Amino acid sequence: MWQPAALSPHPNTQSIRYNPPMNRPRQSDGLVHGVIVGCPRTTQDGQTEWLLIRRSEKVAAPGQVCFPGGAVEPGEDKTLAAAREMKEELGIDVSLTGPVWDHTFDDRPLILWGFMAEQVDAPLVPDPYEVADVLWLTRQQVHEHPDAMPMTESFVDALESAAKQAGF
Repeated sequence: MWQPAALSPHPNTQSIRYNPPMNRPRQSDGLVHGVIVGCPRTTQDGQTEWLLIRRSEKVAAPGQVCFPGGAVEPGEDKTLAAAREMKEELGIDVSLTGPVWDHTFDDRPLILWGFMAEQVDAPLVPDPYEVADVLWLTRQQVHEHPDAMPMTESFVDALESAAKQAGF
């Protein structure tokens, strides 16, 4: 169960430390497998912004800012799960360029894989049950955001590194 940690500097938003109950289906390795997706866009001044969401009050870690994603169902391919989650949360089809990051948590039975997607040109249609707000943030804004979930900074660093290696 989540517990509010403190009020953030942003109005009507709480910073929350959250340790979710791991009632998601576990894979054969005993872990819950999750996926997150980073989609870039380039601003008129040449900066890269990343697509993030603020989680709705109806899901785990309400009010937190993170990359879109979710749980991999047992037997489901991680890449297909990442594409499915983008469709469910934001109503968009994405082309994934591949995994660029992973993290196994020490404090819970969870492993996350992070994927990069091509730039989103389609209109976003957020699912209000899961998504309270859509945010486009630069690397610096992600690092400074008081409501960013743990590991968000690490993932955006991996995304930017992968983008440079790919020549973006």
